[in-house]
Amino acid sequence: LLFLWSITVSIYGIGGLLGSSGTRYLTVKYGKKKCLLCTNVLMIMAASIMGCSKIAQSFELILIGRFLCGVSTGLCVPLHHQYVGEISPKKLRGFANSTSSFFWSLGKAIGQISGQRELLGSQYLWPMLMASCGFPALVQLVTLPFFPESPAYLLMHKGDQEGCKKAIRQLWGEGHHQAEIDDFMKEKATMKNTKILSVLELMKEPAFRWQLYMIVVLTATVQLCGINAV
Repeated sequence: LLFLWSITVSIYGIGGLLGSSGTRYLTVKYGKKKCLLCTNVLMIMAASIMGCSKIAQSFELILIGRFLCGVSTGLCVPLHHQYVGEISPKKLRGFANSTSSFFWSLGKAIGQISGQRELLGSQYLWPMLMASCGFPALVQLVTLPFFPESPAYLLMHKGDQEGCKKAIRQLWGEGHHQAEIDDFMKEKATMKNTKILSVLELMKEPAFRWQLYMIVVLTATVQLCGINAV
């Protein structure tokens, strides 16, 4: 039982690793908005599977649901930063990206409160707690189609300048946005002359060694700060 419980908990991280590994390929091929919609569908599937585990009397459904939930989260985390950053006006971009940390913390707090035995952590209501992760995904699945694709993706990967201008007008209103379009064009020109490194090449590149050290130390210490124990 201890082994099965440990696998059920840790398989979320394994799914997250697999999901985040495919983010770059999927975003270039299908766009950030479509990928976000797919992650919502995946999360709703995971929530439904976990919510039905008690009725089906199958712990394997929790295992599968946790894995799918991890894949969805692994895809969503980098996608969220990219999409929100690219659809936000330049003066609000930093603020918009910083909101993700706030909402992650808020979600953890709501999960801890909802998981109390007096609320959804009881013997009868825990399947609802497991399935509650599907509610935010459902909200985003319903509302996201009203938003345009990322202007940067439309211009830099699809070469759709008219679509880019239309998306910018829908997001930022009417006005002169040529400066932002010029920035996208400069970034596109820079990307053509820049080699995309694989993870192994990044680890071997001396120019990025100290940045890599800082990321590893920061990520490792976050795990030791007590949040997992809480």
